[in-house]
Amino acid sequence: MTTECYPISILPHSSRIFLDFVERREPLAPFYASSPYSNQWVARPPSLESGRREAIADLLEEQNRSFGGGAAAHANIARLRAGAGAVVTGQQVALFGGPLFTLLKAATAIRKAQDATAAGSPHVPIFWLATEDHDLAEANHVALPSRHELHTLTLDAPHHAGEPVGSVKLGSNIRAQLDQAANLLGFGPLLDDLERFYTDEATFGEAFARLLTSVFAEQGLIVIDASARAFHALGADVLRQAITRSGELNQALLARDRELAAAGYHSQVLVAPQSSLLFLLDAESHIRQALKRTADGEWQAGKTHYTEAEPLATLDAEPERLSPNALLRPVFQDCLLPTSAYVGGPAEIAYFAQTQVLYDALLGRTTPILPRLSATLIEPAIAKVMAAHELTLQDVLSYSPDQLAQRLGARSMPVEGKRALAAAGNSLETELEALTAWMRSLDADLGRSAEVAASKMRYQMNRLRRLGANHQLQREQSLRRHVDALYLNLFPDQHPQERIMGAAWFLSRYGESLPALLIEHAAQECPGHKAIYL
Repeated sequence: MTTECYPISILPHSSRIFLDFVERREPLAPFYASSPYSNQWVARPPSLESGRREAIADLLEEQNRSFGGGAAAHANIARLRAGAGAVVTGQQVALFGGPLFTLLKAATAIRKAQDATAAGSPHVPIFWLATEDHDLAEANHVALPSRHELHTLTLDAPHHAGEPVGSVKLGSNIRAQLDQAANLLGFGPLLDDLERFYTDEATFGEAFARLLTSVFAEQGLIVIDASARAFHALGADVLRQAITRSGELNQALLARDRELAAAGYHSQVLVAPQSSLLFLLDAESHIRQALKRTADGEWQAGKTHYTEAEPLATLDAEPERLSPNALLRPVFQDCLLPTSAYVGGPAEIAYFAQTQVLYDALLGRTTPILPRLSATLIEPAIAKVMAAHELTLQDVLSYSPDQLAQRLGARSMPVEGKRALAAAGNSLETELEALTAWMRSLDADLGRSAEVAASKMRYQMNRLRRLGANHQLQREQSLRRHVDALYLNLFPDQHPQERIMGAAWFLSRYGESLPALLIEHAAQECPGHKAIYL
């Protein structure tokens, strides 16, 4: 097995602040507490009050038993109870495990915890389920390839708009999605697991948790769903401060937005003068709505208004009805867990620059954030196509399918055709340079006219090259099929594989060996993006 390491900037659509954070050896102050290259977090796990630690361990024992956690997970919970720190990551509870980056996140958290433990600082890996997110459209689908196209399996689950996704039951329509998955993945251990976990009565949260627990059973990944009352009661202090100090926290976030703008960055989460850090779950409809301060100092969720005291009363009586937004969630998480480091993707790392001011105000410390393993998995058949055409992953990511097909067509032209086009192009360039220089010497306007005309001639010369390449593509139709296969598998819809391709695809093909392989590569001796040849 071989690997290649590329700069993280090879991936499209990455925010500037994420790129600057990942590529710097020093902290990107004041937005981040440490550099991703710093290991200071290993030696200084945060303290957690003993009663809270015991309570969290008890809750995790119960949950992971229900998720099917085995001996390794319970041993890790025992270590957490005894004082170990935690390396945490998390994600939405997407259908059939979601995209490949699900596995990359979990593998990175496991590897970082293993490395810290080997260095003499006991740590355990924890995966936080984002079950309280209410955008079902972001979680109800998964993309799996067939030989010639990418299929998006979408579950039409019975739910109410705004209902937390984790509590949505899969319903009877899950059977059709399992049948489609069977056609695409084939029968095997993974499909057996999907059949066991994704049942009519299971929720998105339960099924996702059981699948993830099973995949990383050997490594003892601890899975947490903190949406229940007991967890919210333990984290009530952070939620209470989000109510009582809402104005102060809002001002801190607005000031951070100005700092980001002054540094040339943009905020990931929009903060307005009346923004809130909380959502309120309606007692009757179970719809999750933003809880916002009104101009007169009261509160509003949807169309319902509340007095200043009512949110606090709800927190005391029914803490599970109040939940943090994207900026507050990491702080809520780290008041529950002894988090030494959080493993995040590009978007999480970007909005952590805003969250930092909330950490400082509410916890008096900031959790270091580490980038997850970023990788493209290259299967043997695809590697063979790349080798035949002398292509790298960078070639695929740098061009559109049509552009790469043109290049391959040009390469495969007969030698005499290549020579004729090269000779004509070189001769044209030589003559045009001499001609435009002479005409510029006569008159500046004449020189500009000559340059315009020369540009048109160069365009026509390039058109001849394209015509030659297209003719070759028509003669050798396998070239286009090869290009289409490369993009389908490595850069589907011109998005990174890790963000589009379902984790289930790779688990079905490589089974138990895949988690260990990803954990091995999550050491991240390559600080950018890896091409991993399977």
